[in-house]
Amino acid sequence: MRPDLEREYVEYVTARLPRLHRTAYLLCADAFQADDIVQATLTALYLNWSRAVGADNLDGYVHRILVRRYLDERRRRWSRVLLGDRVPELTAAPDDDVEARDELVTALRALPKGQRAVVVLRYFGDLSVEATAAALGCSTGNVKSQCARGLAALREALGPRHPVGAANTTKGR
Repeated sequence: MRPDLEREYVEYVTARLPRLHRTAYLLCADAFQADDIVQATLTALYLNWSRAVGADNLDGYVHRILVRRYLDERRRRWSRVLLGDRVPELTAAPDDDVEARDELVTALRALPKGQRAVVVLRYFGDLSVEATAAALGCSTGNVKSQCARGLAALREALGPRHPVGAANTTKGR
């Protein structure tokens, strides 16, 4: 890769890495698997950077790669194999609201993968309806209907304590 393209790639990845990792984590609910998904996404992006940089919506292009890598991981049988006798404990920072985060992750995991992908990209990835549709390769109407169903399921699962999607329900419409 040419040095100028490589510099652009590094700048892009440096700016987007926390957001990509958060999106991957919310899709799969496993920090280690999220690392793997992000790494596979960034590898694919690096290999296609000269083409990707010319995309109309680079963030949508990258999120589409990320969602595809997530779905690819879910399809592999070995992804369900537990290599130890127990799941390791993850430590949290003292100021984290661990219970609320765990409730949200559990509720997200209960959603069908299409609804989960739409909700995560729209509300946690902060993509517009159009960018989410581009990332998932579907229509904006599909994004809106999947989002509405996903938010309704999250509201039902989380109860009135969590105002799920309340501030962003009209975003991108």
